[in-house]
Formats: sequence, C-alpha cells, structure tokens
Amino acid sequence: MSTLTLTPGSATLADLERIYREQLPVRIDRSAEAAINLAAERVAIAASGEDAVYGVNTGFGKLASVKIASEDTATLQRNLILSHCCGVGEALDNTTTRLMMALKLLSLGRGASGVRFEVLKLIEDCLEKGVTPVIPSQGSVGASGDLAPLAHMAAVLLGEGEAEFEGERLPGKKALEKAGLSPVVLGPKEGLGLINGTQFSTACALVALFDTWRLAEATLATASLSTDAIMGSTAPLLPEIHELRGHRGQIEVAKAMRDIMDGSEIRESHREGDTRVQDPYCIRCQPQVAGACVDLLRMAARTLEIEANAATDNPLVLIEADRIVSGGNFHAEPVAFAADQIALAIAELGAIAQRRVALMVDPTLSFDLPPFLARDPGLNSGMMIAEVTTAALMSENKHLANPCSTDSTPTSANQEDHVSMAAHGARRLARMNTNLSHILGVELLCASEGIEHRAPLKTSPALQTVIAKLRVDVPALEKDRYMAPDLEVAASLVRSRALVSVISEDHMIKLESIHAAG
Repeated sequence: MSTLTLTPGSATLADLERIYREQLPVRIDRSAEAAINLAAERVAIAASGEDAVYGVNTGFGKLASVKIASEDTATLQRNLILSHCCGVGEALDNTTTRLMMALKLLSLGRGASGVRFEVLKLIEDCLEKGVTPVIPSQGSVGASGDLAPLAHMAAVLLGEGEAEFEGERLPGKKALEKAGLSPVVLGPKEGLGLINGTQFSTACALVALFDTWRLAEATLATASLSTDAIMGSTAPLLPEIHELRGHRGQIEVAKAMRDIMDGSEIRESHREGDTRVQDPYCIRCQPQVAGACVDLLRMAARTLEIEANAATDNPLVLIEADRIVSGGNFHAEPVAFAADQIALAIAELGAIAQRRVALMVDPTLSFDLPPFLARDPGLNSGMMIAEVTTAALMSENKHLANPCSTDSTPTSANQEDHVSMAAHGARRLARMNTNLSHILGVELLCASEGIEHRAPLKTSPALQTVIAKLRVDVPALEKDRYMAPDLEVAASLVRSRALVSVISEDHMIKLESIHAAG
C-alpha cells in the first residue's frame, strides 16, 4: 500500500478523503522536520527556566498557577495523559480514528507545538503498522480541545491504554510490541501538544462531510427517478430560472438533473396535453432545496479543510517572535458550526426526499400510479410501510439537526467557561447520514417501481442504468415479500456511490479543495 505524504498547512480534501476511504499510511513531508524540532528546542529551554510557561513548567487548567520543577516535567506530561483518559461510550471506528491521527500529524507538523519529530514519527509508524488506538467516543466538549479522546490516542504512544492490532484489542504496550514499536517518553509540553486540539471533532465532521456529499450526489439520481415516475414537469429545471437567482448549487443541481433525465420517453410523452399547471414543491423546488444544501456543504468543507491544516493546541511556539504564547486555537467553534451546517443539509435532503416518496405512494397525487405502488393493491400493500419508515427517519433527523454549537457549559472550575460542543455535534452526523441513506434507498425502490409501471415508455438512458444496477440485487415487487433486505441493499447502493457510478461523472457536482491539488 502506498504511503500518502502530507505537507502541513496544505493538505487537501482529496488527501483527507483518501486517508478515510483507503486507510492509507501517512507521513509528514520531511521539509517540516527542522521547524518541528526547533520549536521543541525552544520549549526545552523554557522548561528549565524560571519564568512560568503554561503547561511547560506549570499545572493545567485551574492549576496553571502551580509551578513544576524541571526534573518533574516528564512526569507532568505522563500524568496529564493518564488523568485525561476519561472517555466513555462505544469506541470510535478505526477509519475515523486513523483520520484523527493524520490530522494530529498535520497540526503538530506546523512547527508551533513544541513536540519533537520523534513523537510524530511514532504516530506515522502506528498508521503504517496498523496500531489503532481505541478511542471512546464520548467525553469531549470541544474546548480545551478534544481532551479525553486525544488522551486515549496519546496513551497508546506511551504504552498505555488500548489499541487494535491485526484484529485484536490489546493493551497499548502489547500492541506496540507486536508491531515492533517502542513507547515514547514525553518531553516538556508534549503531552499537552498531543491532547490540546480539535482533531477528534474535525475527523468526525470530515467523515460526515464525505459521506453526506455522496448522498447529495445520490439525490440527483433518486430525485430524477421520482420526477419521471410521477410524470413530473422538467420545466422547473430550465437554466434561465436558476440563472435569474444566481445560487451556484441551485444552478448545478438543475443542470445535473436535466442531463440525467435527457432522452426520457416518459418525459416526452406528457409535454403536450398535461392538465397539471404545477407539480408539488418536492418536485418543482428540487434544485432550490438540494442546491442550497450543496452550497451549505461547500461552506462546511472550506471550514473543515482549514481546520484540518491548523495548529490547534495551546500554548503555541512562535519561533520568529521567540515567544511561547497562550491562546485559544483549541476552541472548536468553527468545527461546531460546520457540523451544524452539515446536519441541516442532511435533514433537508431527507425531508424533501421523503415527500417525494409520499407523493409516489399516494394514489390521489401520483398521476395514475397504483396505490402504494402495489401490483394487485389490497391483497398486496406494496411500499406502504416503507414510506412510513422514511417518515420516522426524517423525523429523527429533524430532531438531531437541532444545533449543538449554541449549547455550552462551564467546565474545569470555570476556567474553561465557554465550550463549543463540536464533538457530539460532529458525532451525531454519522447517525443522520445512515438515516438519510435509508430514506434515499426507499426513494430508489419506489421510483424504480413507478417508472416500471410506465412501460412500455422508458426513462432516460442514464436512469435506465441506475434501475438496472438496483435490479441486480433487488427484483421488481411483483407481490409482497419480506422487505427489510431490499431496503438495506438500496441504502447500501446509495452510501457506496455504486448508484451514481453508472452515471457519467460529467453529470455530477464537485466538492473542490481550497488548496492546490496534489
């Protein structure tokens, strides 16, 4: 497996998604090594000096006024890590944990943390050898950094805590030994540099962003299928409408849907003589809603890409100014806001998709489709309860979309008296994406049934390939059957990008990086 080399300060979204999807080993560009070690040397000097420097020769948080003797600095840093291993709950998945470790490398690689390069090298080695710390997913309030989750990561570097290696969950020291690695003894400030930061929250938010973007792509296909299934008008997709408003996402979604639906016999069959003046909003306003979600995701992506490349611990070593300065870069407010933006997009993509499902199963609205898309309705219930499931998931996502960033609670004896709540704001997104994938999976099933009811008329060539992809594993619903496996397969197609992979990439929207590629 190839190793991905990252340059601190300029890692791209594509780099970060590759780390997540492909589980690549990661190394920091060696051009950063000199600056990293220079900052560590500056911290070592401060540790032996008389002036109090937070976290270098003092206690932490409310205990910052307690001076620590230079001979105790190693013990201070080790105690910091062990005392902060207070995470609870189920373990973070390995793929997200590895991304979190890569983000920590990027942050330390900026040369402002005072952590020696050998500590970064051990993180690199763990990624290469497959030593993955077990990170409890609960316990961070998003300031002062993701302390508990990052402490569990750092503990493994000391030979403490737990890690997974070759499918086994082992004590940290044992996992390192089996991988041929040795624990590190922390120098001044190194424990603080490892646990101060937003890498847990940022990793969770990035994973959600990447998965949400795939689902946003999938809506281009499922929404187009639904429009054809109910013989909806494509006039609302005309470019002139969207250019008059000017929002980029709206313009792009409308164009993508026009391209995907191009060549549909179903659409051509009702251009003339259709008595409906306007379709319901869930059909007519798809570019406006999905496009706004796309714009929101791009805003969140910009924030998270910046954060991924940021130095976010405290204090920071300012080499040119020859100062070690306490600040607040550990406060994850930007990540919390980005997570809330992603949550809104997930909820709205699901809400409008659910209304399209409801439209297709309602015989009073679905333009001659059979009730609940059932063959022999009455004897068969068709997609009746699948639609109810989408309503349940939509409602759950609405609740989960309530903002987390507006919450705060004072901690650490009121020293840390305003916190971001970015960690659980980001963590909840995985659950929301799972819900959305099931909503879109049901829409895929319903719309495919609806289009097949229009035979011998055919949908567009692009959408025919989508239905064919589904039909490899899910046959048409000739009569009622045990439905749960069908829903899971459809959701998996949506999540994996297998659904849109059969459509030309030229029809897809793009999530660009703000950094130069490569």
